[in-house]
Amino acid sequence: MWPGAGQKELMSGTNTHEEMSFGDLLEQSFKQDEIRDGDIVDGRIVAVQRDQVIVDFGFKSEGAISASEFPRGEDGKPAVKEGDTISVFVESKRENQDGLCVLSKEKADRMRIWDDIAKAYDTDSTIEGTVVSRVKGGLQVDIGVKAFLPGSQVDLRPIRNLDKLLGEKFRFKVIKFNKRRNNIVLSRRLVLEQEREEKKSETLKKLQEGAILDGQVKNITEYGAFIDLGGIDGLLHITDMSWGRLNHPSDMFKVGDEVRVKVLKFDAATERVSLGLKQIQDDPWIEADKKYPVGARVSGRVVSLTDYGAFVELEPGIEGLVHITEMSWTKRVKHPSKLYAIGDEVTAMVLEIDISQKRISLGIKQTEPNPWQLLAKKYPLGTVIQGPIRNLADFGIFVGVEEGIDGLVHISDISWSGRLKHPGELYSEGIDVEAVVLDINVDQERFSLGIKQLTDDPWRAMPDRLEPGSHVQGRILKVDRSEAWVELEPGIEGLLPADEYSNQGPVDLTQVLTPGDVELMVVININPDQRIITVSRKRA
Repeated sequence: MWPGAGQKELMSGTNTHEEMSFGDLLEQSFKQDEIRDGDIVDGRIVAVQRDQVIVDFGFKSEGAISASEFPRGEDGKPAVKEGDTISVFVESKRENQDGLCVLSKEKADRMRIWDDIAKAYDTDSTIEGTVVSRVKGGLQVDIGVKAFLPGSQVDLRPIRNLDKLLGEKFRFKVIKFNKRRNNIVLSRRLVLEQEREEKKSETLKKLQEGAILDGQVKNITEYGAFIDLGGIDGLLHITDMSWGRLNHPSDMFKVGDEVRVKVLKFDAATERVSLGLKQIQDDPWIEADKKYPVGARVSGRVVSLTDYGAFVELEPGIEGLVHITEMSWTKRVKHPSKLYAIGDEVTAMVLEIDISQKRISLGIKQTEPNPWQLLAKKYPLGTVIQGPIRNLADFGIFVGVEEGIDGLVHISDISWSGRLKHPGELYSEGIDVEAVVLDINVDQERFSLGIKQLTDDPWRAMPDRLEPGSHVQGRILKVDRSEAWVELEPGIEGLLPADEYSNQGPVDLTQVLTPGDVELMVVININPDQRIITVSRKRA
């Protein structure tokens, strides 16, 4: 039995009947008579044991509370100490076999909590609790007793993953409770709405165009980010985030980031707010012409590729265009992606800058020696070169001179005869040919070659050898119904009309002549300007 059970006053050591006045004893008696079963009173812990805690609650006998109603310490005993004051529920003033009254701390706490719940409900105040579990339709919250938080009342906007709130402590409003059924419904949304309205009223006082405010990133979309300015949201459009190129707002922000922004536009009627971030920073184009003068070598990063060129970021907000024609001196670039990829670091030269249009033209090939300037020294006019035919065109043939540099032999410089209609009649791609350097135009990057210039012009000496009436042996080169072309000597061709073939009148030459045939003919006319010699078979 606990010492002094039923006679606490005799064990107090100093407060004996002899030492207490009659008034004190009378007051203590009245106080003890006031305590009834079911009351909640304050008590002082006088002893902590392994299985129970002894409390002096102002009655003639102490009371006992089961140790299971207290959290345990490292020593296994209840985690309280002598002298602590706690609220207790009087289960029974009748002394048990140990001479102690029966008390409960849990019931006292529970009843006090219900009083707090009722007060919070009546006064529209808040109560604190911890989210402990996920239940059907919402969350379970510990506010001293278990309460229900519907999913619709968790936040201002629906939350997909409610599990992330487990263990979090919040303030709530009580929107419904029934003590008899032990039913409590809470709302965190009402608390947030009230806080938002309070913040909103403060924000509206300082919200005006041109104001610079602090906010928090609340939501991110493809076209921008919504910033919580304090009870009211503003849109920070992607075009107003940075002077530089930005593919997506998430490249710059994440939800929860703190950001300082400028109010660009505010409509008080609709409460729509447009915000800007780059507007509180200097426009990099203001001093761009001084920083990037024409002729300057600059470095940058490829940020975009198009059919006509590559955009290079020199610094956030300043990009220059390298046109496809300014990428290489010698390579025929079909698309910039053949040479560069997004993210590549490149060195270029400023070719032109227009501040008003915010445009910079860049050249990459200009950072290297111009091979065309070296060609004139390497291949003086009259130099004979040899190279493969890379391409045949209607107007001539392209001959490879060096890596990436071709020379053009115009069709008029292939043969002295001038009769050639297409280079394919004499040449094919891949074969090597010799040619003479006729001209090198560095500015236009043109290399002109000639094949016929490898030999003397036979027409210069022709009048000394041929004249009207001269007899010649001609080899048939080409035949159609009305005329045939005849080689009179290397480089000299003659025209045989159908009516000059026979005394019997015009014939179908394709029926009587074959390329390669040799016929005796007579010269009947010479036109040096048009380089045409007319011959006749019938007169021979």
